Amino acid sequence: MKKLTKEDVINNLNEVKNFVEEIDNEKSSKKEIKLEIKNRWTGDVIFSSTKETYKEAVKEAIDSGVNLRGVDLSGADLSGVNLHGADLRDANLCGVNLSGADLSGVNLHGANLRDANLSDADLSGANLSGANLYGADLYDANLSGANLYGADLSDANLYGADLYDANLSGANLYGADLMNAKFIGKIDNPKELNKNQVDDFLNALGFKIK
Repeated sequence: MKKLTKEDVINNLNEVKNFVEEIDNEKSSKKEIKLEIKNRWTGDVIFSSTKETYKEAVKEAIDSGVNLRGVDLSGADLSGVNLHGADLRDANLCGVNLSGADLSGVNLHGANLRDANLSDADLSGANLSGANLYGADLYDANLSGANLYGADLSDANLYGADLYDANLSGANLYGADLMNAKFIGKIDNPKELNKNQVDDFLNALGFKIK
């Protein structure tokens, strides 16, 4: 058996040390990634973040210029987050908490907001056309100037919501609560409702149709 020299021992120790450091570095880099934001359709990772919460991760993604179209953030707590002007078309936001959030000017066309908490949220000027808002809580939400064309608002809570100049044409209002909602509009530019929406609209306002 070959006798190891002092130099051989030092070289071996250095190799072991370097190997251990590589493993530690790999573990550290993996620990840095705490949250992943994925596409709802493909499951592909759109954005990886070292942040502790989805609220921080989403804000980081937007600030980084990431397109969040089609993301899956279902069930996430995004209360109070500022998403002004973001592109969230076709996003899965089912059951998400967006209470008090700034969603002004956000594009939510075709988004799934079923059972989402949007109470006190600012949705002024938002595009919610074709969005699924079934059972959503929009208590005291600001929907002034919002586009709700063709949106599903059935069983949604719109109590006290500001719907000034909002487009409700073609929206499903079956079972919705519009008590104390604000509809002050422009006399020279009245908002339209389809004939088949009238009964649901009046019911939502608390009128009993005989």
